[in-house]
Amino acid sequence: MSSDNKKVISAVQCRAARALLGWNQNDLESASDVAKKTIADFERGARTPYSRTLSDLRRALERAGIIFIEQNGGGPGVRLKDRQA
Repeated sequence: MSSDNKKVISAVQCRAARALLGWNQNDLESASDVAKKTIADFERGARTPYSRTLSDLRRALERAGIIFIEQNGGGPGVRLKDRQA
């Protein structure tokens, strides 16, 4: 799997990650430098952004403490890094 493929996230993961962080789309826009319209379109399934854009979103969410859980039989997901560790 190429590094680009590992950075792909789903719209559901994006919404869930924002919810865990208590972020709105404006917060993610600021953290990722991805336009709010692109984020909104992606999250509602209106379009799939370029791989680089998805990587930018994922990187911003990971810097904020999100851990992406890959497909493992139960579907992909997200969780918040333990801030106590």
